[in-house]
Order: sequence, then structure tokens, then C-alpha cells
Amino acid sequence: MWKTLKARLPSLLAAVALPLAVGAASAWAAGPMGRYESFRRPPLSPPGTVFPVVWSALYLLMGVASWRVWNNRSCPQRRGALALYGAQLIVNFIWPLLFFRWEKLGTAFFAVLLLWAMVFALLHRFAYCDRAAAWMLLPYLLWLTFAAYLSLGTWFLNPQY
Repeated sequence: MWKTLKARLPSLLAAVALPLAVGAASAWAAGPMGRYESFRRPPLSPPGTVFPVVWSALYLLMGVASWRVWNNRSCPQRRGALALYGAQLIVNFIWPLLFFRWEKLGTAFFAVLLLWAMVFALLHRFAYCDRAAAWMLLPYLLWLTFAAYLSLGTWFLNPQY
């Protein structure tokens, strides 16, 4: 077992590094979250310091989930599932730019809805290949549900954006 794990460790590290790198690049490109603190926000809005912690955990889970699907070579839906995974990473990268950098709150809300739909479909595709991988995406989907609420509420409370 250890021999197999040792052989697969580089691919696991790469799978985890990919979403973490996307998240880090997006956070860097979006700039400081100081603007978030100045927006009028809906009830239950966490402080800005919560987001990096939550997103890091979600990116780790995404990476492990994608790695499990990648390693299930017998799954006929593997390529399509991984292509959708890559596409949702692109939308995931764009959302913070829309919200924080460009302050396009309405557009950001629709982008998070698109991301939610993509992750919902991804969860089902991953389930076809690896049920544990699908379960690993559930916290991501739940967080996106909360992010959609925050995005919509912030948009409505700050109509000038």
C-alpha cells in the first residue's frame, strides 16, 4: 500500500496544488479585500479574514477529489468530469475579479450562480466515477450557496455597483 501511495504522491500533490494556485492567483489579481469591509453587507456576512481559510480548505478538498477521479481510469466519464472541473476552476478564478477588483456586484452574482450550477453538475459527474470524490465537493457547493446569498445581498445593499 505505501509503495502505491508513494508512487501516486506526485500526482496527488499536483492535483492539490492546481486549485490552490488558481485561488492564490485569483486572490492576488483581485487585490486587497478592504473594499469588502466597506460594502454594506447582508446579515451573517463573515469578516474578510474567514474567506482565505475556508477557500484553502475547499481547494484542498477539490484537489483530492479531482485526483481520485483522475486515478479512476476505468470510469468512462472521467475525461468529461475533469474537463468540467477545469472549466469551473476558470469561473472560480474570475468571480473574485468581478466582485473585488472590478466591483461588478451584479455580474459577480450571476457568475457565482453559473459556478454553482457547474459544481452541481461536477458533483454528479464525480459521483459516477468516485462517490467519495463527490462527497468532497459537497462543502464547496454549500459554500457557493452561501456565497451566492452574500453576493446577492451585497449587490442589493450597494446598488451603485
